[in-house]
Amino acid sequence: MRTIDWVDGAVEIIDQTALPEDLRVLRLHTVGELIAAIQALAVRGAPALGVAGAFGVALAARVHADDPAALAQAVHRIETARPTAVNLARGARRAARLLPAGPAAVLAEACAIRDEEVAASEAMAALGADLVAELCGARPRLLTHCNTGGLATVATGTALGVIGELHRRDALGAVIASETRPLLQGARLTSWELSRWGVRHRVAVDSAGPFLMARGEVDAVILGADRICANGDVINKIGSYSHALGARRAGIPFLVVAPESTVDPDTPTGAHVEIEDRGAAEVTAWSDAVNPAFDITPSDLVTAIVTDRRVIRVDRGETPAAPSFSPPSTRA
Repeated sequence: MRTIDWVDGAVEIIDQTALPEDLRVLRLHTVGELIAAIQALAVRGAPALGVAGAFGVALAARVHADDPAALAQAVHRIETARPTAVNLARGARRAARLLPAGPAAVLAEACAIRDEEVAASEAMAALGADLVAELCGARPRLLTHCNTGGLATVATGTALGVIGELHRRDALGAVIASETRPLLQGARLTSWELSRWGVRHRVAVDSAGPFLMARGEVDAVILGADRICANGDVINKIGSYSHALGARRAGIPFLVVAPESTVDPDTPTGAHVEIEDRGAAEVTAWSDAVNPAFDITPSDLVTAIVTDRRVIRVDRGETPAAPSFSPPSTRA
Protein backbone atom coordinates (compact mmCIF):
# COMPACT_ATOMS: atom_id res chain seq x y z
CA MET A 1 0.00 0.00 0.00
CA ARG A 2 1.43 3.39 -1.00
CA THR A 3 0.87 6.40 1.20
CA ILE A 4 0.77 8.71 -1.82
CA ASP A 5 0.46 8.05 -5.54
CA TRP A 6 -0.73 9.46 -8.85
CA VAL A 7 -3.89 7.69 -10.03
CA ASP A 8 -5.95 8.66 -13.08
CA GLY A 9 -5.07 12.35 -13.10
CA ALA A 10 -5.24 13.00 -9.36
CA VAL A 11 -3.08 12.58 -6.27
CA GLU A 12 -4.30 9.83 -3.98
CA ILE A 13 -3.23 9.78 -0.33
CA ILE A 14 -4.05 7.78 2.74
CA ASP A 15 -5.67 10.31 5.08
CA GLN A 16 -3.45 9.99 8.14
CA THR A 17 -5.78 12.12 10.24
CA ALA A 18 -8.43 9.39 10.04
CA LEU A 19 -6.21 6.54 11.28
CA PRO A 20 -6.38 4.21 13.08
CA GLU A 21 -10.16 4.17 13.12
CA ASP A 22 -10.68 4.62 9.39
CA LEU A 23 -8.45 3.71 6.43
CA ARG A 24 -9.59 6.50 4.11
CA VAL A 25 -8.17 7.38 0.70
CA LEU A 26 -8.46 10.98 -0.48
CA ARG A 27 -8.31 12.06 -4.12
CA LEU A 28 -6.80 15.52 -4.56
CA HIS A 29 -7.46 17.25 -7.88
CA THR A 30 -6.12 20.75 -7.23
CA VAL A 31 -3.09 22.44 -5.75
CA GLY A 32 -5.31 23.98 -3.07
CA GLU A 33 -6.60 20.57 -2.00
CA LEU A 34 -3.07 19.19 -1.83
CA ILE A 35 -1.75 22.11 0.23
CA ALA A 36 -4.68 21.79 2.62
CA ALA A 37 -3.91 18.08 3.03
CA ILE A 38 -0.24 18.84 3.74
CA GLN A 39 -1.03 21.51 6.31
CA ALA A 40 -3.66 19.35 8.02
CA LEU A 41 -1.12 16.47 8.21
CA ALA A 42 -3.33 14.21 6.12
CA VAL A 43 -0.04 13.49 4.34
CA ARG A 44 3.14 13.90 6.39
CA GLY A 45 6.62 12.52 6.80
CA ALA A 46 9.62 14.03 5.01
CA PRO A 47 9.93 11.55 2.09
CA ALA A 48 6.17 11.50 1.49
CA LEU A 49 6.14 15.30 1.53
CA GLY A 50 8.83 15.36 -1.12
CA VAL A 51 6.64 13.22 -3.35
CA ALA A 52 3.63 15.39 -2.50
CA GLY A 53 5.55 18.49 -3.54
CA ALA A 54 6.45 16.97 -6.87
CA PHE A 55 2.92 15.74 -7.55
CA GLY A 56 1.61 19.18 -6.58
CA VAL A 57 3.72 20.75 -9.33
CA ALA A 58 2.37 18.12 -11.74
CA LEU A 59 -1.16 19.22 -10.84
CA ALA A 60 -0.22 22.88 -11.29
CA ALA A 61 1.38 22.17 -14.66
CA ARG A 62 -1.90 20.76 -15.94
CA VAL A 63 -4.12 23.51 -14.59
CA HIS A 64 -1.93 26.52 -15.34
CA ALA A 65 -0.15 25.42 -18.51
CA ASP A 66 -1.06 28.67 -20.29
CA ASP A 67 -0.56 31.04 -17.33
CA PRO A 68 3.13 31.31 -16.30
CA ALA A 69 2.43 33.75 -13.46
CA ALA A 70 -0.24 31.54 -11.89
CA LEU A 71 2.00 28.51 -12.34
CA ALA A 72 4.93 30.20 -10.59
CA GLN A 73 2.67 31.25 -7.72
CA ALA A 74 1.31 27.72 -7.36
CA VAL A 75 4.81 26.24 -7.21
CA HIS A 76 5.80 28.75 -4.52
CA ARG A 77 2.72 27.91 -2.46
CA ILE A 78 3.57 24.22 -2.63
CA GLU A 79 7.22 24.77 -1.67
CA THR A 80 6.27 26.78 1.41
CA ALA A 81 3.23 24.81 2.60
CA ARG A 82 5.31 23.60 5.57
CA PRO A 83 8.73 25.04 6.37
CA THR A 84 10.83 22.51 8.27
CA ALA A 85 11.16 19.31 6.21
CA VAL A 86 13.59 19.92 3.35
CA ASN A 87 11.99 17.28 1.10
CA LEU A 88 8.83 19.25 0.35
CA ALA A 89 10.52 22.23 -1.29
CA ARG A 90 13.20 20.03 -2.84
CA GLY A 91 10.65 17.74 -4.50
CA ALA A 92 8.63 20.68 -5.80
CA ARG A 93 11.70 22.43 -7.20
CA ARG A 94 13.00 19.33 -8.87
CA ALA A 95 9.68 18.73 -10.64
CA ALA A 96 9.44 22.43 -11.51
CA ARG A 97 12.69 22.25 -13.46
CA LEU A 98 10.81 20.16 -16.02
CA LEU A 99 8.04 22.72 -16.54
CA PRO A 100 9.52 23.98 -19.85
CA ALA A 101 9.18 20.43 -21.20
CA GLY A 102 5.44 20.28 -20.48
CA PRO A 103 3.05 18.59 -18.02
CA ALA A 104 3.91 15.04 -19.09
CA ALA A 105 7.60 15.56 -18.35
CA VAL A 106 6.77 17.07 -14.95
CA LEU A 107 4.60 14.10 -14.05
CA ALA A 108 7.30 11.66 -15.17
CA GLU A 109 9.81 13.39 -12.88
CA ALA A 110 7.37 13.32 -9.97
CA CYS A 111 6.82 9.60 -10.48
CA ALA A 112 10.61 9.12 -10.59
CA ILE A 113 10.89 10.84 -7.19
CA ARG A 114 8.19 8.52 -5.84
CA ASP A 115 10.00 5.45 -7.14
CA GLU A 116 13.34 6.63 -5.75
CA GLU A 117 11.82 6.99 -2.29
CA VAL A 118 10.41 3.46 -2.47
CA ALA A 119 13.84 2.10 -3.43
CA ALA A 120 15.51 4.21 -0.74
CA SER A 121 13.27 2.70 1.94
CA GLU A 122 14.26 -0.80 0.94
CA ALA A 123 17.96 0.08 1.01
CA MET A 124 17.69 1.79 4.40
CA ALA A 125 15.89 -1.17 5.90
CA ALA A 126 18.77 -3.49 5.03
CA LEU A 127 21.59 -1.10 5.99
CA GLY A 128 19.87 -0.11 9.22
CA ALA A 129 19.10 -3.67 10.29
CA ASP A 130 22.73 -4.63 9.74
CA LEU A 131 23.93 -1.67 11.82
CA VAL A 132 21.51 -2.39 14.67
CA ALA A 133 22.69 -5.99 14.78
CA GLU A 134 26.32 -4.81 14.82
CA LEU A 135 25.79 -2.30 17.64
CA CYS A 136 23.21 -4.12 19.76
CA GLY A 137 23.67 -7.81 19.14
CA ALA A 138 20.86 -10.34 18.85
CA ARG A 139 17.20 -9.43 19.32
CA PRO A 140 17.55 -5.78 20.41
CA ARG A 141 14.85 -3.86 22.25
CA LEU A 142 14.20 -0.63 20.35
CA LEU A 143 12.43 2.63 21.14
CA THR A 144 11.11 4.67 18.22
CA HIS A 145 9.57 8.13 18.09
CA CYS A 146 6.88 9.66 15.84
CA ASN A 147 5.93 7.72 12.70
CA THR A 148 8.51 6.58 10.17
CA GLY A 149 6.82 3.72 8.34
CA GLY A 150 5.21 3.53 4.94
CA LEU A 151 2.78 6.27 5.95
CA ALA A 152 5.68 8.72 6.15
CA THR A 153 7.62 7.59 3.10
CA VAL A 154 5.38 6.06 0.37
CA ALA A 155 6.23 2.46 1.29
CA THR A 156 8.25 0.45 3.87
CA GLY A 157 9.67 3.36 5.87
CA THR A 158 12.87 4.72 7.38
CA ALA A 159 13.40 3.83 11.05
CA LEU A 160 10.23 1.75 11.13
CA GLY A 161 11.39 0.04 7.95
CA VAL A 162 14.50 -1.09 9.84
CA ILE A 163 12.30 -2.44 12.61
CA GLY A 164 10.20 -4.26 10.03
CA GLU A 165 13.32 -5.78 8.46
CA LEU A 166 14.58 -7.00 11.84
CA HIS A 167 11.15 -8.54 12.42
CA ARG A 168 11.33 -10.32 9.05
CA ARG A 169 14.76 -11.64 10.00
CA ASP A 170 13.35 -12.90 13.32
CA ALA A 171 15.98 -10.71 14.96
CA LEU A 172 13.82 -8.23 16.88
CA GLY A 173 13.48 -8.30 20.63
CA ALA A 174 10.88 -5.69 21.56
CA VAL A 175 9.55 -2.33 20.40
CA ILE A 176 8.41 0.68 22.39
CA ALA A 177 6.64 3.39 20.39
CA SER A 178 6.38 6.77 22.07
CA GLU A 179 2.98 8.45 21.86
CA THR A 180 4.43 11.52 20.13
CA ARG A 181 2.56 14.58 21.36
CA PRO A 182 0.56 16.55 20.51
CA LEU A 183 -1.02 14.61 17.61
CA LEU A 184 -0.07 11.10 18.73
CA GLN A 185 1.57 9.95 15.50
CA GLY A 186 3.27 7.20 17.47
CA ALA A 187 0.20 5.94 19.30
CA ARG A 188 -2.09 6.30 16.26
CA LEU A 189 0.11 5.63 13.23
CA THR A 190 3.21 3.71 14.33
CA SER A 191 1.16 1.37 16.48
CA TRP A 192 -1.25 0.83 13.57
CA GLU A 193 1.57 -0.03 11.16
CA LEU A 194 3.33 -2.33 13.63
CA SER A 195 0.05 -4.15 14.27
CA ARG A 196 -0.45 -4.67 10.54
CA TRP A 197 3.03 -6.20 10.35
CA GLY A 198 2.34 -8.47 13.30
CA VAL A 199 5.03 -6.81 15.47
CA ARG A 200 4.29 -6.95 19.18
CA HIS A 201 4.92 -3.59 20.80
CA ARG A 202 4.05 -1.26 23.65
CA VAL A 203 3.17 2.43 23.57
CA ALA A 204 4.77 4.76 26.12
CA VAL A 205 4.18 8.42 26.88
CA ASP A 206 6.95 10.60 25.48
CA SER A 207 8.37 11.60 28.85
CA ALA A 208 8.79 7.94 29.90
CA GLY A 209 11.41 7.22 27.24
CA PRO A 210 14.55 8.38 29.11
CA PHE A 211 13.41 6.61 32.30
CA LEU A 212 12.83 3.35 30.43
CA MET A 213 16.33 3.66 28.98
CA ALA A 214 17.78 4.30 32.43
CA ARG A 215 15.97 1.21 33.72
CA GLY A 216 17.65 -0.93 31.08
CA GLU A 217 14.56 -1.67 28.98
CA VAL A 218 15.89 -0.18 25.72
CA ASP A 219 18.99 -1.19 23.75
CA ALA A 220 18.84 1.61 21.16
CA VAL A 221 16.73 4.55 20.03
CA ILE A 222 15.92 4.59 16.34
CA LEU A 223 13.99 7.36 14.59
CA GLY A 224 13.76 9.34 11.38
CA ALA A 225 14.42 12.95 10.40
CA ASP A 226 12.76 15.80 8.58
CA ARG A 227 16.09 17.45 7.81
CA ILE A 228 19.72 16.50 8.46
CA CYS A 229 22.12 19.42 8.46
CA ALA A 230 25.63 19.41 7.03
CA ASN A 231 27.21 19.01 10.47
CA GLY A 232 24.93 16.13 11.46
CA ASP A 233 22.36 18.06 13.51
CA VAL A 234 19.01 16.28 13.17
CA ILE A 235 15.65 18.02 12.87
CA ASN A 236 12.87 15.68 13.86
CA LYS A 237 9.55 15.56 15.67
CA ILE A 238 9.46 17.36 18.99
CA GLY A 239 10.65 14.97 21.72
CA SER A 240 13.55 13.55 19.73
CA TYR A 241 16.08 15.69 21.60
CA SER A 242 14.83 14.35 24.94
CA HIS A 243 15.26 10.78 23.74
CA ALA A 244 18.79 11.61 22.53
CA LEU A 245 19.71 12.98 25.94
CA GLY A 246 18.25 9.88 27.59
CA ALA A 247 20.18 7.60 25.25
CA ARG A 248 23.45 9.41 25.97
CA ARG A 249 22.88 9.12 29.72
CA ALA A 250 22.02 5.42 29.40
CA GLY A 251 25.01 4.73 27.12
CA ILE A 252 22.94 3.29 24.27
CA PRO A 253 23.02 4.11 20.53
CA PHE A 254 20.87 6.91 19.12
CA LEU A 255 20.28 6.08 15.45
CA VAL A 256 18.75 8.25 12.74
CA VAL A 257 17.42 6.68 9.55
CA ALA A 258 16.52 8.95 6.64
CA PRO A 259 17.05 8.98 2.88
CA GLU A 260 19.71 11.09 1.17
CA SER A 261 16.87 13.34 0.01
CA THR A 262 16.52 14.47 3.64
CA VAL A 263 20.19 15.43 3.96
CA ASP A 264 20.57 19.18 3.41
CA PRO A 265 24.23 20.07 2.77
CA ASP A 266 23.22 23.72 2.22
CA THR A 267 22.11 24.10 5.86
CA PRO A 268 25.22 24.21 8.09
CA THR A 269 23.58 23.50 11.47
CA GLY A 270 20.20 23.17 13.13
CA ALA A 271 20.36 26.80 14.20
CA HIS A 272 19.68 27.77 10.57
CA VAL A 273 16.39 25.82 10.32
CA GLU A 274 12.95 27.37 10.75
CA ILE A 275 11.06 25.28 13.31
CA GLU A 276 7.36 25.12 12.52
CA ASP A 277 4.99 26.12 15.31
CA ARG A 278 1.65 24.35 14.99
CA GLY A 279 -0.30 26.80 17.16
CA ALA A 280 -2.01 26.50 20.52
CA ALA A 281 -5.24 24.88 19.31
CA GLU A 282 -3.54 21.48 18.91
CA VAL A 283 -2.54 21.53 22.57
CA THR A 284 -5.17 23.40 24.55
CA ALA A 285 -8.43 25.28 24.13
CA TRP A 286 -8.28 27.39 27.30
CA SER A 287 -4.82 29.02 27.48
CA ASP A 288 -1.89 30.11 25.38
CA ALA A 289 0.59 27.40 24.43
CA VAL A 290 3.90 26.94 22.69
CA ASN A 291 3.70 24.09 20.19
CA PRO A 292 6.90 23.54 18.18
CA ALA A 293 6.38 20.64 15.79
CA PHE A 294 10.07 19.70 15.68
CA ASP A 295 13.24 19.98 17.70
CA ILE A 296 16.97 19.91 16.98
CA THR A 297 19.15 17.05 18.17
CA PRO A 298 22.80 18.19 18.20
CA SER A 299 25.16 16.01 16.24
CA ASP A 300 27.23 15.15 19.32
CA LEU A 301 24.27 13.14 20.64
CA VAL A 302 23.88 11.11 17.43
CA THR A 303 25.59 7.71 17.14
CA ALA A 304 24.98 7.15 13.43
CA ILE A 305 22.88 8.29 10.50
CA VAL A 306 21.70 5.63 8.06
CA THR A 307 20.66 6.69 4.56
CA ASP A 308 19.89 4.62 1.50
CA ARG A 309 23.51 5.03 0.35
CA ARG A 310 25.71 5.04 3.43
CA VAL A 311 26.15 4.76 7.18
CA ILE A 312 27.57 7.95 8.68
CA ARG A 313 29.24 7.24 12.03
CA VAL A 314 28.76 10.62 13.64
CA ASP A 315 30.24 9.27 16.88
CA ARG A 316 33.50 8.77 15.01
CA GLY A 317 33.62 12.30 13.65
CA GLU A 318 31.96 11.66 10.30
CA THR A 319 29.44 14.23 8.98
CA PRO A 320 26.82 14.13 6.22
CA ALA A 321 28.72 16.83 4.31
CA ALA A 322 31.03 15.24 1.76
CA PRO A 323 32.60 16.51 -1.49
CA SER A 324 31.10 13.64 -3.46
CA PHE A 325 27.57 14.10 -2.10
CA SER A 326 24.86 14.60 -4.72
CA PRO A 327 21.33 13.94 -3.43
CA PRO A 328 18.90 12.46 -5.98
CA SER A 329 16.24 15.05 -5.31
CA THR A 330 18.43 17.96 -6.42
CA ARG A 331 19.43 16.73 -9.83
CA ALA A 332 18.38 18.71 -12.86
